[in-house]
Amino acid sequence: MKKIAIDCRMCGKSGIGAFIDGILPYILATDNEFLLLGLDKGHIPPTIPDSISATKNIFFLPCDISPFSFKETFFFPKEIKSQINDCDAFISPYCNIPSGIKIPVFSTIHDVVFLDVKLAGRLGTLARKIFYKHAVNKSKAIFTVSEFSRERIIKHLHCKKPVHVVYSSVPEYLQDPILPLPQKTNTIIFIGNIKYHKGLHTLIPAFESFRNECKKSYKAIPKLLILGEKNNFRTQDKNLCELEKADGIDFTGFVTNERLKLLLSEAKILVQPSLYEGFGLPPLEALSCGTKAIVSDIPVFKEVYEGLPVTFFRTEDSDDLAKKLFQLWCEEKPIPPTKNKYSFKRTANAMLSIIDN
Repeated sequence: MKKIAIDCRMCGKSGIGAFIDGILPYILATDNEFLLLGLDKGHIPPTIPDSISATKNIFFLPCDISPFSFKETFFFPKEIKSQINDCDAFISPYCNIPSGIKIPVFSTIHDVVFLDVKLAGRLGTLARKIFYKHAVNKSKAIFTVSEFSRERIIKHLHCKKPVHVVYSSVPEYLQDPILPLPQKTNTIIFIGNIKYHKGLHTLIPAFESFRNECKKSYKAIPKLLILGEKNNFRTQDKNLCELEKADGIDFTGFVTNERLKLLLSEAKILVQPSLYEGFGLPPLEALSCGTKAIVSDIPVFKEVYEGLPVTFFRTEDSDDLAKKLFQLWCEEKPIPPTKNKYSFKRTANAMLSIIDN
C-alpha cells in the first residue's frame, strides 16, 4: 500500500478539471492512502461519492495557491511541501509541479499544442516550453492521452522519461441517456474556443453554405449553437468577427452539466473541425448522447475515433465539411450503439499500475 498525494486544485473546472474529476473516484476507491492537495471536507467534487470521501485512507490538504503561479513555482509553503513529501508519490493532472517536491512525480501532459501551432508570441511559447520541460525533468514518468501526443512530447521535449498513454473518457454524468429520450432539434453544436487550431474559420463558411443548401432543397433550416461565451470571441478573423451578425448562429454562454447533456442529446450533429487536439473529447460526448459527429481527419482523431461511428472530412476544407453536413442532415437513421472504448476506470487503473511498478 502506498500513500499518494494528488493535486486536486483544478477539480470542478473544465478541461484538465474534467480529467482529474473523472479519474479521482476510481483512484480513491483503491486500498492506498491519499492526500488530496487543494481539497477540504467542505469542498469535495460531486464526482466523489460520500462513501469514498468519508473513508479513513483519505486526507485533505487545503491550498489556495494557483497552478502556474509565481508562488507555486518558487515559494510553495514549507508546511504543505512537508506533508506531500511524506507520501510515496505525487500525481499532477497537468504539467505544473510545485517547487520543493522530492518524492517521485507522475505528471500529465495532455498535448504540446503551443509548440506545434503558433498560438502565442515568442515569449509565451517559451514560457510554456519551460513548464513542459520542467515537468519532464521532475517526473519519474509522464502520462498523456493519445499516441499522437506521446509522439509530439518525445519529439519537442526530447523526453527520455517513460511516456504512458492512458487516454481520456466521457464524464460519468454523460454516460446514462436522458429518459425519455429528448426530441432531436434542428441544431448543430460546436464546443470549444476561438483559438485558431479549433477550426471555427473552417466551420463558419461551411455552415453558411450548408444552410443555403438546406433552404434551396426545402430541408429543415439548421441552427449552429456555439458553446462558449460570445464576449470571449475576440479575433481579427473576418468570418469570426461577423459571427454576432450571422443568421442561424447562437452563443449559449456558460452551460451547466445538465444543460450540456440536454443540448448534446437534442442536437442532430456535433462538429469538431480542429486542426490539432491532444485527444478531442466533444465527439465522444456527442456519441454517448446519441448524436452524430463530424470530425476533421487529423491524425489524433483517426487514432481516437478508429472504429467509432463518426464522419471524417478533409481538414480545413469548408466545401467538404458543408457536403458532409448536408449528407448527415438528410440521413434519418440514428447512429448505431457504440462500444465503451474508453473509461476513466481503465485510465485510473493504468495510472496506478504504472505508479505501483
